[in-house]
Amino acid sequence: MEGQRWNGQPEGSQGGRPGCGQRHAAPLCTVALLVLAACGREMTEDILPGGIPARTNLHEASTLPPDSVRTVARRDFGWRLIYHPARAPANAEQGAAFALCGLERRRPLRIDILPRTDPTADPGARMIDIHCA
Repeated sequence: MEGQRWNGQPEGSQGGRPGCGQRHAAPLCTVALLVLAACGREMTEDILPGGIPARTNLHEASTLPPDSVRTVARRDFGWRLIYHPARAPANAEQGAAFALCGLERRRPLRIDILPRTDPTADPGARMIDIHCA
């Protein structure tokens, strides 16, 4: 039985269909890859609290100049904003409050200026909490 496989075919033979497994492997792999890729997530349609699409550019939405904005974050009460007042226009806080609360179709209730926990981290920056009604 030397030189024969368990099915009685000579070694190196594919059993009457030479190259069958190799001939169809590439197209089957391609089809499998396309099917798996089609099952993946598309562009996010996630919604943040308040009904804001996750892909919203919050730095732009704040209406402040790009070089003045450091951080915009959604909080339970409204928004937290860290910015440089020296690089922002007059009444920047009120403008940002109306713009950010407006994303949720709410109005600003109050603005709290908070002390910086590490004033040396970003000298001159101001941190505010914007409470929306």
